[in-house]
Amino acid sequence: MRKNFGAKPLCYPQPVFIIAAFDENNIANAMNAAWGGISEENEISLCLSPEHKTVKNILVKKAFTVSMADAEHLAACDYVGLVSGNEVKDKFAKAGFTAVKSEFVDAPLIEQLAICLECRLISYDENSCRLVGEIVNVSVDERVLDAEGHVDLAKVSPLTLDPFNGKYVKLGEVAGIAFNADNIVK
Repeated sequence: MRKNFGAKPLCYPQPVFIIAAFDENNIANAMNAAWGGISEENEISLCLSPEHKTVKNILVKKAFTVSMADAEHLAACDYVGLVSGNEVKDKFAKAGFTAVKSEFVDAPLIEQLAICLECRLISYDENSCRLVGEIVNVSVDERVLDAEGHVDLAKVSPLTLDPFNGKYVKLGEVAGIAFNADNIVK
């Protein structure tokens, strides 16, 4: 037996992205978004409505960053999703975030969040709210790397959104090796 939930945006996993952009005065703003993902080898697509201050900033600067929310900064990541940059002018700083200008695009890296996609705006459709960005660099803070220089998931402690229950879930347990012939059911 199955329970039907209807046509709703309910899916696992839903990453918790923190989208950041500078405004025309180079003041950083950020927002929390869970509707998005990789859509091409070097593209990310996000569903962001036009009234967000961050979206307005992206359209001005034609650039943005996408950081992965983590368990250590859960409160700050949630805060930027609850408060509007249109109303709270120093929202980024109030969240406790520190902006560092990207070397690759005219957008802020969030120093506290370890993994960041640095993106150039490709397109934005106000009617569908679909924003597409070209990923020009992925930067990772060395504090979450292992001795071989690989990302250590346990050190990152990324969050996903549980849309069924309205909770953040911390990732971390490895279930198997991806794209491995040993996983094939026989």
